[in-house]
Amino acid sequence: MIKQTLIALMCAAAALNLSACSTSSEDSSAQGGNAALVTDGSQGLGADVPVGVDADGAVTVGDPYATDNSQFAGPAALRENNTIYFNYDSDQIQDQYIGVMQAHAQYLRDNPDSRIIIEGHTDERGTPEYNIALGERRARSVARYMQNLGVDVNQLSIVSYGEEKPVDPGHSEAAWSKNRRAVINY
Repeated sequence: MIKQTLIALMCAAAALNLSACSTSSEDSSAQGGNAALVTDGSQGLGADVPVGVDADGAVTVGDPYATDNSQFAGPAALRENNTIYFNYDSDQIQDQYIGVMQAHAQYLRDNPDSRIIIEGHTDERGTPEYNIALGERRARSVARYMQNLGVDVNQLSIVSYGEEKPVDPGHSEAAWSKNRRAVINY
């Protein structure tokens, strides 16, 4: 019993220690007073990917289970396949986006001078403060995964826009599912 408690306390202390290693600052955009959480002032290029929504409201992109990642070959393909979608109120990366992140991680490992900014976004539900925090958690989740794949932390920056930059301005589950995302920009 004491051993299990000690192990649980050690795990909690390690998690607390890791979360204390990061800092962030808030930045208000001059455009309409939109608030965004920014960890680096880097600006990136890139475009959102056209997506489909199935009958259940799930977002689909390309072949999510590609094993060779050849569909992501080259910088242009990476810029077109740069979005990771999330479930409602979640920052957990779904298996179908592993190939996208592996391709970006491979490119970053092969090009150590390249940098990315990971934008976290949410749907309109929730308070602006909560959505900024959730967008940050989504961006950090992608950044942590990239680091686990061997990407240098100095190549990664994150920003949270919360609900401020929707892809789809609608008020339906299909629209909301398109807005719950993290976008990788070079």
